[in-house]
Amino acid sequence: MRLGALRFAVRRLWRRKPARRPGSGLPARSGIVKLMWARRGAQVFFLGLFLWLLFETTFRGNFTAAEERVRMPLPVEGFLLADPFVALMTLLSTHTVYRGLLWSIGVVALTLVFGRAFCGWICPFGTLHHFFAWIFPSRYGKGARRIEQNRTHPVRQRVKYYLLYASLAAALTGSAMGGLLDPICIAVRSIGMAVLPATQYLSGAAVAKLGSSNIGPLQQGSDVAADFLATTVWTSKQFYFHETWFIGFIFVGLLFMNRFIPRFWCRVLCPLGALLGVISRYALVGMVKDHSKCTDCDLCVVHCQGADSPEGGKKWRQDECHMCLNCEVACPEDVIKFRILPGLRSTTRQPDTRRRTIVASAAAGAAILPIARAADALDANYSDRVIRPPGAVEEKEFLERCIRCAECMKVCPNNALHPAFFEAGIEGVWTPILIPRIGYCEHSCVLCGDVCPTGAIQKITEEQKLGIDQKPISIGTAFFNRGRCLPWSMATPCIVCEEFCPTSPKAIWVEKAQVPKREPVAPKDGGHPAMTTVEVQRPHLDPSLCIGCGACEKVCPVQDDPAVYVTSVGETRSKTNVILLENTKYGQS
Repeated sequence: MRLGALRFAVRRLWRRKPARRPGSGLPARSGIVKLMWARRGAQVFFLGLFLWLLFETTFRGNFTAAEERVRMPLPVEGFLLADPFVALMTLLSTHTVYRGLLWSIGVVALTLVFGRAFCGWICPFGTLHHFFAWIFPSRYGKGARRIEQNRTHPVRQRVKYYLLYASLAAALTGSAMGGLLDPICIAVRSIGMAVLPATQYLSGAAVAKLGSSNIGPLQQGSDVAADFLATTVWTSKQFYFHETWFIGFIFVGLLFMNRFIPRFWCRVLCPLGALLGVISRYALVGMVKDHSKCTDCDLCVVHCQGADSPEGGKKWRQDECHMCLNCEVACPEDVIKFRILPGLRSTTRQPDTRRRTIVASAAAGAAILPIARAADALDANYSDRVIRPPGAVEEKEFLERCIRCAECMKVCPNNALHPAFFEAGIEGVWTPILIPRIGYCEHSCVLCGDVCPTGAIQKITEEQKLGIDQKPISIGTAFFNRGRCLPWSMATPCIVCEEFCPTSPKAIWVEKAQVPKREPVAPKDGGHPAMTTVEVQRPHLDPSLCIGCGACEKVCPVQDDPAVYVTSVGETRSKTNVILLENTKYGQS
């Protein structure tokens, strides 16, 4: 069929009034059309809910009231808690069930009834792909090539199952690296770390440009918009994130692939969709077809979101169907219907995978952990700048639990937590690390543990962090480079680090000293500069009091390479990453 003729047929069928049911006066498929619009409404609602919770994963208050407990008022990590892939990964990697992840049972129950309805009705990342595929439709239009791209392609649609098996095998050996591919984690990480900061940067530049103009209404409008965004979407402070360009590049690339393959992520790469596809083989609701009525118009294929072979003459792929209902609405011959407990004559329930490839994928996933740890990043040459958030569990257990969702980084009020690149080795990619030069750990803040969905960062209290009745939690130790410190090397008074040290008593203390200093001499005067004596306060550190918060490094006035820096040594969570050996088998320190 020619492209123009196909377009004409699609428009005519789209505009045609539905046939009326005999004796009823009602459209024959009015119910399914209402369900289709209900699905669209659900997609908008859940995407809006996801974005709202992401915007609310921001602290806009202050920590001045010491007795006030600061917590997130909403379950901002709710979508992650309801993610069956996250729950299964953490179960296999830790052999424990994190209580919050029991919400994922609800999604499993939904799948057992309606199949992959989560993908077509709820998943915010899937909705984003659906939306961008609508805004920027396939470059193949609605012609024969578009139909071909929308048919079931077993080879590429198997990939997500192999990624699922590899991720679960890696989890079984002790690594939650599969979180790199979880759609909810990708959405939180990409939008929170890349899209929002970039949008904030552009909006800030636009507001500054409008504010500098002489047009009064534009100035007032820009101020109102800036205040609204600062109180609802982000904060008044511009946030920056380490190596976030790469996260944003991947996000844009995945969305752009919809130009070539509709819902590319959902069909080809999504391990959560693959897991739900495996579960959906037991779903109660399914498709039935009357093959004898099919006229091979392929309208069902054009509108199919899952590439699940809805056309007549082929078996329906239940594991690929998103329950979007587009096929039943688009079919002019009423060939397709969705029923409870349908017959299996026209249905394929098992994923179309190859046994040897499954074994190879699982073996590759299981091999990731020993290969990654045989490198020197974790056991032999642990990076001193990999500073984990307060409340983080020991490193190996941390990597078993951390799903790289970036909730902790998004909620950090001082922009201190950032996604690691290769600082923690390949196994630690996009796990949270503290970069003090960008932001320091607020002394009484425990929000990162409050929003962590898997327990990689424990839900500690302010009393535990501050050490009200015990030793405070330390995430590292500060050190001085005296060759760059102003009082030590340049005879210049400076006590900024001591002033900002939050501990009581202060971990940084100063010693007064009289040091020689040359007076500046104008070149025209010649001769030798005169010598004088100035009093400075040289900083020292008490490692037993330092908690590694990084405030001293953040405020150090030596800009390029600060004179005081923090490393992870001395962190509370580790028994081996210590400076001093106390009461060990090696003797007293």
